[in-house]
Amino acid sequence: MVTLSYLTVDDVCPLLLEAAEATTPAPVSHRQQEFTETETVSRQFFLSRTQNLAFSLVLLLGCYAAILIPVYLPADQTGTPNTDEFQPSKDLILFNSSTALLSGPCQPRWCLDHLKSLSCSSGLMDIPVFVQQDRRVSWDLSPPLGLQGSEEHLALALASLPQHGLPPSLRREGSCRRCMVVGNGGVLHGSHLGSHIDQYDVIIRLNNAPVHGFEKDVGSRTTIRLIYPEGAPHVAKDYSRTSMVALVVFKSLDLDWLTSVITKQPLSFWSKLWFWREVVEDIPLKPEHFRILHPEIIHKTGQALQRYAMKPGNMVPTLGVGAVVMALQLCDQVSLAGFGYDLQHPQARLHYYEAIRMDAMKAQVVHDVSAEKLFLRDLVAAGAVTDLTGALGVSSAESDDTVATP
Repeated sequence: MVTLSYLTVDDVCPLLLEAAEATTPAPVSHRQQEFTETETVSRQFFLSRTQNLAFSLVLLLGCYAAILIPVYLPADQTGTPNTDEFQPSKDLILFNSSTALLSGPCQPRWCLDHLKSLSCSSGLMDIPVFVQQDRRVSWDLSPPLGLQGSEEHLALALASLPQHGLPPSLRREGSCRRCMVVGNGGVLHGSHLGSHIDQYDVIIRLNNAPVHGFEKDVGSRTTIRLIYPEGAPHVAKDYSRTSMVALVVFKSLDLDWLTSVITKQPLSFWSKLWFWREVVEDIPLKPEHFRILHPEIIHKTGQALQRYAMKPGNMVPTLGVGAVVMALQLCDQVSLAGFGYDLQHPQARLHYYEAIRMDAMKAQVVHDVSAEKLFLRDLVAAGAVTDLTGALGVSSAESDDTVATP
């Protein structure tokens, strides 16, 4: 016997409703469908832009790294002589040469008398060294060759300076003076010339070249340190035993920075943004120890360099060459140490205080270092200055005279 089970309407309805819901999609309007598709395409588009931007940044950083990292990292030294190692014969020659220079008496007007043999000599004599408030000048050129357009900034800076001109110790009248212009060249590394450098009457240093920790090679005294804001030392110890800091003006804001340092009134946040690197806000020296280098030093130096340049036009010399021309105005005898770029040896040390190599000079385009080397070599060959460390490549036989001879 077969028994049949009957389903009631109440039993069938839930099943039919579930089947209908499972098989029939929910109605979607045409507008909703378009919005969904647009949102999906937009999300894909912005995702693509983000990925492209990230890829571009990575590629850009990679290019910079490929260019800059090899300059700052020590390269493979295989087959290349290590220029940082102690070289007894070379160091002994430098030491004996320095001893001979210091053992003889100072020769009055030595530089000026020997400078006359050069064709550019007339433009390198009787240049004012510092800007003075009581000597008004009509500036025809903008910084660093002049101060045109910076007159108001200059007036404020001069008003903050108690003294403007040469101190009595640097005036021509009186005893014969010897100058030492200390460059930043790697040739000074391991030179052991520090005790000799400190014996000069006037010692000129450049920008942030450190003294603390390098006294054995570069000495510890500083008569004048030439700086611009971005190049001023950040370490307070590098201002110890410093008689004077002289600002080299490259832009109007440099004068505002000097006023700020002297008056202890900080620059505005907006002003600081215009410096190409962080600048020091405090220098541990009294206001009377600051000066402003006269732009004619830079201008006349650039004119002299033009005779050695391949291209015409105004030239902006390095602070080192400008310091040499300034020394010619201050001293009877001038010696150089740490000058000369040895571009023939790309792995040579560029500066005495850091591991950057000579290759880094290829990246700079502001200064004509070839013209500067020729100019300095002529000064040495004429006997107007003495190259103590010998990196300029002029032998004593090429020089007209040696300073040690009367």
